[in-house]
Amino acid sequence: MKPEKLSLELARVTNAQSQASEPEISLVVPCYNEAESIPSTLPALCAAFARAGHRLEVVAVDNGSSDGTGECLKALAARGLPLCVVRVEVNRGYGFGILSGLAHARAPWVGFAHADGQVDPDDAARLFGELASCGPMTLGKVCRRFRMDGSWRKFVTACCNLLMRCLWPGLGSLDANGTPKILHRDTLARMQLQSQRWFLDAEILIKARHMGVRVLELNAFARPRHRGVSKVRASTSWEFFRDFMRYRFSGHLGAWKHSLRERGAEKPALSRGPTP
Repeated sequence: MKPEKLSLELARVTNAQSQASEPEISLVVPCYNEAESIPSTLPALCAAFARAGHRLEVVAVDNGSSDGTGECLKALAARGLPLCVVRVEVNRGYGFGILSGLAHARAPWVGFAHADGQVDPDDAARLFGELASCGPMTLGKVCRRFRMDGSWRKFVTACCNLLMRCLWPGLGSLDANGTPKILHRDTLARMQLQSQRWFLDAEILIKARHMGVRVLELNAFARPRHRGVSKVRASTSWEFFRDFMRYRFSGHLGAWKHSLRERGAEKPALSRGPTP
């Protein structure tokens, strides 16, 4: 993004945020060595929500970065973006970064998105606009139906989604890992999320199904990464499969469902981050 356009976007966001102090939605954005991407992707995300008339808080998590990501985030916050910057000293996984950020979210609607700019920020704002008129028992997410990834990445994604549908039919999603994912904070709190790695996306959908949460899925183009390097490796697929099997055949889900029945109508607060 050109410097003059970035300044205009920042001014628009700052003006919109000054109209009201409390956000409508908090989006956690985990940033692991994203110093090349976030100077353009985060202002664009904030500006898209401001144009749509939504008060956005971005909880930007410096997830153990070593490339100056933290300094970039602080500079953006100093220039007026509605950022809450959270630092995780040692990267312990994608899910750990998100859970750490969710503990700082203030808005009634909460969720997370990626820092790479793969999904158009206007699509993210449009998703929230449609979700805001729904009740709290609705999960809004993007479905990347039109992907510009390489053939290997598309193949791996297709296999993961097929495995999801075989092990947990009726999830209501064609793209398990598509983000943003947005829920009401009370609904999210009842999920008691635990996954600290890439399985977090799947855990949300599985628990949403058991809770009777409706899935609102918005089709969107998935653009190539804006800048920087993808953090998904060949080992990620094995890690994801291993977590699939462990979650499907361990007793965690049953224990969670039992605790959900015991709590009944209770509404637990969002935890203050993942347990060590």
